[in-house]
Amino acid sequence: MRIAVDAMGGDHAPREIVRGAVEASREWPELEILLLGDETAVRRELAANKAAPSERLRIVHTTQTIEMGEPPAHAVRTKRDSSIVRGMEMLRHQEADAFLSAGSTGAMVASALLFVGRVRTLKRPAIGTVLPTPTKPFLLLDMGATVDCTARELEQFAVMGSVYAGAVMGLAEPRVGLLSIGTEEEKGDAVTKETHALLKKNPFVNFAGNVEGHDLFKGEMDVCVADGFVGNVVLKTIESEARAITTLLRRALTRNPVRLLGALLIRGGIRHLKKVMDPEIYGGAPLLGVNGTVIITHGAASHKAIYHAIRVSAECVRQEVARKITDNLAELDRRRAEDPATALADLSPALS
Repeated sequence: MRIAVDAMGGDHAPREIVRGAVEASREWPELEILLLGDETAVRRELAANKAAPSERLRIVHTTQTIEMGEPPAHAVRTKRDSSIVRGMEMLRHQEADAFLSAGSTGAMVASALLFVGRVRTLKRPAIGTVLPTPTKPFLLLDMGATVDCTARELEQFAVMGSVYAGAVMGLAEPRVGLLSIGTEEEKGDAVTKETHALLKKNPFVNFAGNVEGHDLFKGEMDVCVADGFVGNVVLKTIESEARAITTLLRRALTRNPVRLLGALLIRGGIRHLKKVMDPEIYGGAPLLGVNGTVIITHGAASHKAIYHAIRVSAECVRQEVARKITDNLAELDRRRAEDPATALADLSPALS
């Protein structure tokens, strides 16, 4: 199994990227890891990790890098020898089975659509992020690939999220919720109400109804669906609040010697909590709906995040997530085409 890794993407590239790749290659000898980037820089980091290029740890030299602030579409068109574009081309030509990057999310999505292509029956792709709760993790999508969504697109996100949760997260019949402003069926805007009606009849989704924001972390849902605008705002709000709580907790526990002593007594519990809540262990965000395995990791990803992203990439390939999504969406379209009532509903906007 060949996992292509963008060695030049992210805030700590290539140091943390190469270190994570080396650790993964030592853990899973069945993988062939392809490091895309400037060969001199990659070799230097390999040497720093007491590793060298080999059959299982190859360097694919590229001469360009897409920076975080560049307009994605323009960068993808003009930087054809960048690590991101080369990685997508390798995936397209089956020279790699998966591609992951901590670089520009916009460039990853644009290049995936341009070079790898989306599933034939899919309208838009979605980015999923696995988040922890006190009982179990859940998948939230979309995180920003598709900002304005129709009800049909949200329904497809639910199908894709359900496939990923079952195949990669190991959940039998994952419970799928729809993010809304109330749990009642009639709550939400017109798109949310229409999506709710579609999901109630969807045979590929174990739909559990609407979910409010304050219920996200109860652990009752395995997949939660939202458009990319709402999902991205939710994710960044969570990240910001987590940092704020960490800062406030640190200040409170170090305010005086008595509290500091108490903090020392509970440091084992704090360490455990930090480990459980660490987003890096979940392996990055899958770009679902494209014809291949594409994983997007956080720009500040450490070697641990890259290590787990490689693990998740391999599991996506092993479980044939892209194929299962393609099959489910194609079958959903086939059934819908055979249902006269659904066909009439689809035509009604045009007839009016």
